[in-house]
Amino acid sequence: MHQLQDILEAKNFILSKTSAQPTIGMILGSGLGTLADEIENAVIIPYSEIPHFAKSEAVGHANEMVIGELMGKTVVAMKGRFHYYEGFTLDEVTFPVRVLKALGVGQLILTNACGAVNTKFNPGDLMLITDHINLVGTNPLIGPNNPELGTRFPDVSQVYNRDLRNTALKVAEKQNMSLQQGVYAWWSGPAYETPAEIRMIRTLGADAVGMSTVPEALVAIHGNMKVLGISCLTNMACGILDQPLSHDEVIEVAGKVRAKFVDLVKGILEEI
Repeated sequence: MHQLQDILEAKNFILSKTSAQPTIGMILGSGLGTLADEIENAVIIPYSEIPHFAKSEAVGHANEMVIGELMGKTVVAMKGRFHYYEGFTLDEVTFPVRVLKALGVGQLILTNACGAVNTKFNPGDLMLITDHINLVGTNPLIGPNNPELGTRFPDVSQVYNRDLRNTALKVAEKQNMSLQQGVYAWWSGPAYETPAEIRMIRTLGADAVGMSTVPEALVAIHGNMKVLGISCLTNMACGILDQPLSHDEVIEVAGKVRAKFVDLVKGILEEI
């Protein structure tokens, strides 16, 4: 379990590289890291250099932190995340969120590439996360609680901040962009879901399913951060179409909607 000392060591290392004080954080999912390329006066720090950061090998992730200016805001972007399916503990998966909070980040934009469970959605749609379902059977907050980091029993009645969601909807409308809204289900992976599992997930009330985001959202809420979640729906979940799933397809579709995604997030940054 990471201690407060580990968080401070990582924070101090990052602050030794930049004088910027970010207030907005972004964790960018598979194929969506190009948003960070638009950050101005950027300081780029590989994860491998940051004390206590894990080392991810997920395809489509650059594994570096970018700090600078975007749309007039001081931001920190994580190009790539750590996943539970890679064998990391949830403490390792969520440690960067603790560090972002220590750096002064109060608003966190979480993004991912995932599969559509709702048959009214299409690959290439963007979905605003309204709520989530944890299907993994564990929680990143299990273990001793440090009251300096957050309360023992956090309220999760509104994980995905309503004001930030309303801002996103207004920006999408202004950009004439169709923005879906729905519930995200967290699946451990790395195997995709079976058709029977997708039927179960739909019955439970989820609109999309993916292998990330929920642990980071829970730790952000524990740290009293405001969270906005945006999913890029890269494929229809297993069993909806009679075809196999592949990660290559995920990266390809994420690449096609990249410009739309970048425009949306930049518009949101301008407003918050």
